[in-house]
Amino acid sequence: MSAHDPQEVRRHMDRLAADGIDVVRVTYPDLIGTDRARDVLVEELPRAVEHGLAFCRAVYHTSPQGDVVPVSGGLDAGLPDIAVRPDLGTLTALPWEPGVASCLAEVVDPATGAPAPESPRDLLRRVLKRCAEHGLRPVVGPELEYYLCDAAPDGGWHRYARDPGVVYTAGLRADPDNHLLRTLRQVRDLDIGVISGNHEFDAGQFEINLTHSDALSAADRAFRFKAAVKELARREGRLATFMAKPFNDAGGSGFHLHLSCDDAEGRNAFDDPAGAYGLAATARHAVAGVLAHAPALAALLNPTVNSYKRFGPDTLAPWLIDWGMDNRSAMVRIPPERGSGARMELRLGDASANPYLAIAGTVAAALLGVLAGEEPGAPLEGYGYDTARSAPLPTTLCAALDALEADTALAEILGKDFTTSFLSYKRDEVERFRRFVTDWEFTEYAYHL
Repeated sequence: MSAHDPQEVRRHMDRLAADGIDVVRVTYPDLIGTDRARDVLVEELPRAVEHGLAFCRAVYHTSPQGDVVPVSGGLDAGLPDIAVRPDLGTLTALPWEPGVASCLAEVVDPATGAPAPESPRDLLRRVLKRCAEHGLRPVVGPELEYYLCDAAPDGGWHRYARDPGVVYTAGLRADPDNHLLRTLRQVRDLDIGVISGNHEFDAGQFEINLTHSDALSAADRAFRFKAAVKELARREGRLATFMAKPFNDAGGSGFHLHLSCDDAEGRNAFDDPAGAYGLAATARHAVAGVLAHAPALAALLNPTVNSYKRFGPDTLAPWLIDWGMDNRSAMVRIPPERGSGARMELRLGDASANPYLAIAGTVAAALLGVLAGEEPGAPLEGYGYDTARSAPLPTTLCAALDALEADTALAEILGKDFTTSFLSYKRDEVERFRRFVTDWEFTEYAYHL
């Protein structure tokens, strides 16, 4: 739709009015994947579409605690605006908010009319355009895990339903308040491709699966899914967190990506019954690319200080750079399906990752592998996590950021402006953490020293 097509805007307004909707929530992702938004009265939609909604560009540079990080183009430029225009093609009613619909937004620099340099959605678009130039259309299936928490009497949070051993189950034994059923039904009606869900490995942990689609749609749906789950939990006075590892006595939450590519004729370019492992050369080269750029990818798929506490021996989180055939202890797993189902599963990411950046980075690395035409080494046999067989990933966010900065090929596809902003923003996070005195330090030292 043309951003300034009055007749098309009017058709959307009439449809919204017929459905009893008088408010549109216009949302877009910031650098860390949090939804930023404004509620707009339906009668004001033409103005919002024509002129955009003004937001401070520094929203991209604002920490989770509300501090504005000194990233180029923000504080140093006098805190200029970005223009946020509703993408009315993404309108959908919010099942839990009567009279409210939600849509994604296009974010531009009003001075140039170009996409904002930090816009995650536009970053993914740029990467996908590079793929299209080589006849490839990435297809992605996201899998996300999260913890549900109840308010504790001391003002903190504790895990909901803390019974152990209810691994991969559904029903009241693992979920006594039927959180999963309610959430599944609500997000199904959001029309974001939800297909199933279950209680996950640890107490209070859940996974809800989304169908596969083209990469931009997959990122849009994962972004909206995370926002919806957090919103629904808040309505019940609970907290849903996609933090990588929120509890010392439990495992982390993953964000696994299933990736394949269609060719120009719409066929799965990863499938070849005559190829090694039943995979086409394109698939094997893509795997090699993901392995080669894995240290830099960690910065995008494991983007917080906390992310690296999810890794380690016997965590079932991949902390070595390897791949395997239907092997869940490998960083890249090749599921057993072939034909139209041939794909790789990247198990590196944790649930705190921004879906747009995680998918853009993974697709960019796979494309670099296809262009390089190199084969991966031998796949992992047996149980992994052996440093004698595979190199480790970065063990801290600082090391991952250094790897991203050093990976000039990946940074070139992602774009210099984005990479510079992301590195500045995340290095500020590292420095703030280094200066912060934690509860562990007080418990460890205060009484004895």
